[in-house]
Amino acid sequence: MILAVDTSLGSAVAVVTLDGTVVAEAASENHLGHAEVIGTLIQDALAAADNPEITHVAAGMGPGPFTGLRIGIAAARAFALARDAHLVPVVSHDALALAALDGDAAVPFIVETDARRRELAWTTYGGLDADGLPLRITEPALVARAEADDTLTAGPRMVATELSGGALGRVAAAAVAAVRSVGPDDALYLRSPDVATPRVQA
Repeated sequence: MILAVDTSLGSAVAVVTLDGTVVAEAASENHLGHAEVIGTLIQDALAAADNPEITHVAAGMGPGPFTGLRIGIAAARAFALARDAHLVPVVSHDALALAALDGDAAVPFIVETDARRRELAWTTYGGLDADGLPLRITEPALVARAEADDTLTAGPRMVATELSGGALGRVAAAAVAAVRSVGPDDALYLRSPDVATPRVQA
């Protein structure tokens, strides 16, 4: 079984079989408070699935805001380490694309999420590849909201405000079946965190 964890938008968790069947899901649409809910969501999803053996953990790697995204990735990594499970990094936009393609989205299309600070994170997709994985035409990038209408013209724009943990797990299942790595090892923050290096006083 696969445990899928994502905090790129709200907080989403799912248990998915290795053939891509979604067994249980738990989610919070709150874009804040990831740390407060992620443990409970994992417990709820596992309990709903009758506490199965987890062999793989899918981690949503973004793009997403720094603080929220790292909470989900840390939770996924910690669970994988504790259960001696394989970590499967997944681009979060791939899960959104898969959900859109379930609804017969016209291709190509653009997945778009709020990146804060008057910016959008976007990725262009061209359907599914031979392994049933979302085919990225462009990699995740940022664009200023004021420039989005002029920049994002490759196809219809799908604006997402929540993500399905089940879709994330299904992407991971397809990647495992194809013996492919489809996500980065590091989080897709796309910009530096809002912190500054302390200055040394002379």
